[in-house]
Amino acid sequence: MTNALLEDLAWRGLLYQQTDAEGMEKLLNEQSVSLYCGVDPTADSMHIGHIVPLLTLRRFQKAGHKPVLLVGGATGMVGDPSGRSEERQLQTVEQIDKNVQGLKKQFERLFDFGSDAANTASLVNNYDWIGKMSLIEFLRDYGKLVNVNYLLGKDTIASRLDTGISFTEFTYTIIQGIDFNHLYDNHNVRIQVGGSDQWGNITTGLEVIRKTHEEEAKAFGITIPLVTKADGTKFGKSASGAVWLDAQKTSPYEFYQFWINAADADVIKYLKIFTFLTREEIEALEVGVQEEAHLRKAQKALAEEMTRLIHGEEGLEQAIRITAALFSGDLKALSVEEMKVAFAGVPSVEVAKEDKNIVELIVEAGISSSKRQAREDVTNGAISINGEKITDLEYVVNSKDRLEDAFTIVRRGKKKYHMVKFLG
Repeated sequence: MTNALLEDLAWRGLLYQQTDAEGMEKLLNEQSVSLYCGVDPTADSMHIGHIVPLLTLRRFQKAGHKPVLLVGGATGMVGDPSGRSEERQLQTVEQIDKNVQGLKKQFERLFDFGSDAANTASLVNNYDWIGKMSLIEFLRDYGKLVNVNYLLGKDTIASRLDTGISFTEFTYTIIQGIDFNHLYDNHNVRIQVGGSDQWGNITTGLEVIRKTHEEEAKAFGITIPLVTKADGTKFGKSASGAVWLDAQKTSPYEFYQFWINAADADVIKYLKIFTFLTREEIEALEVGVQEEAHLRKAQKALAEEMTRLIHGEEGLEQAIRITAALFSGDLKALSVEEMKVAFAGVPSVEVAKEDKNIVELIVEAGISSSKRQAREDVTNGAISINGEKITDLEYVVNSKDRLEDAFTIVRRGKKKYHMVKFLG
């Protein structure tokens, strides 16, 4: 019997590798299961590239299965060689603890924790069992299970042999295998979900489970394909860098803008991978892309769904408010804090904090190329200060125009914004 969840995952393009597709489908048809995905605390926030396996795990929860979220307090101290050409910089225990706390908050956005339902999510930290293990226990109980030749066959290790890999990172895949085995025994976990770069680690876990259990162990692995853009450029990067889930690193407005600027060639794929919209809803949006692409309904749906998921209704409302204000030029609708968010990436210049004639200011700030051009820009109504159009050549920019007595937003024309920062 076909499993509806697996059928939906296949339609969304979320099934890449499975250790035993037939066996896993049979298991899912027979019962609700526990399954896990791990994230190492290499930073205090995830970025959008991290969340595809997690969102896939959330789909399992919505289908009645129980997600176990593993934060790698121990593996984060070791460093995963996956996808790297050199050793990771080891982090302090204090930094890892701080990162763990940041990740916990983001997990709580994505999953249903703490309810009485059988499929409520749980959070574990592998430091709780790896941290108690002595070196002798590690070598005798687990090192003996995994042949060196087996490890050398792993892509993540083989790809590092020319440039060098420390014994520390060499052991990473075994430690992750211990994790899967521990969760199998103590949390009844039967499936591990990960990105395509985690295939080697997942299969090591299955090897450890197989060798530590006398009965036939029913455990499975599934990986999610790497998300790519149609034009070949890297997914998950904006002009300012990685798109983070932490609002302090990537504001809800910037987050919203990343998704709403998705290309027509990518937007339907992203709707399938990242959102929980139904097949019918996504297919209707796909027709819209084909027949009325200029309306960008699919991009708006993607941006709204993702911003609401990560930043809640309040974050979405702020993002839409800033977007509308910038489109219309009505900056008066924004608070000072929203102004800072909206114009964080625009060109900025520093000038002395003193009252200054509008013409002199925009020339000094490089907004207009000359005094003649500046006078022409002002009289033609091309200059606005904090959303107010200025046409008076004698206008003086003073303390009332300095937001927080520190900066002023100057617009020239319809779309060219500048932030003038006042020093002194």
